[in-house]
Amino acid sequence: VQLQASGGGLVQPGGSLRLSCAASGFGFRLEHYAIAWFRQAPGKEREGVSCISNNDGSAHYADPEKGRFTISRDNTKSTVYLQMNSLKPEDTAIYYCAASTGGISRNEYEYNYWGQGTLVTVSS
Repeated sequence: VQLQASGGGLVQPGGSLRLSCAASGFGFRLEHYAIAWFRQAPGKEREGVSCISNNDGSAHYADPEKGRFTISRDNTKSTVYLQMNSLKPEDTAIYYCAASTGGISRNEYEYNYWGQGTLVTVSS
């Protein structure tokens, strides 16, 4: 399984970005995987941002992201999205997507496959 995160960039505070996580692999079917977004800011530990179930499409968000971020998935395109609105400087980080066959979880150790990350910088 290969995961390719994209969509990062430089945005002003209050702006928006949409990250994409494109998944591929021999015989791969996205509907078999829960997907999560994590991020790691400079000098900080990696933290969970959001995750989405492969069963019912239910989603979870870390408290700071509730109401600002929306995770969604398009199994036909093997892609998961993270729409980020009202961005703040503290959202600056490398964002990683990860896939799990074990179901939705906020625990990064439950995720088997990781993308390479995409950098989001929120600054004026």
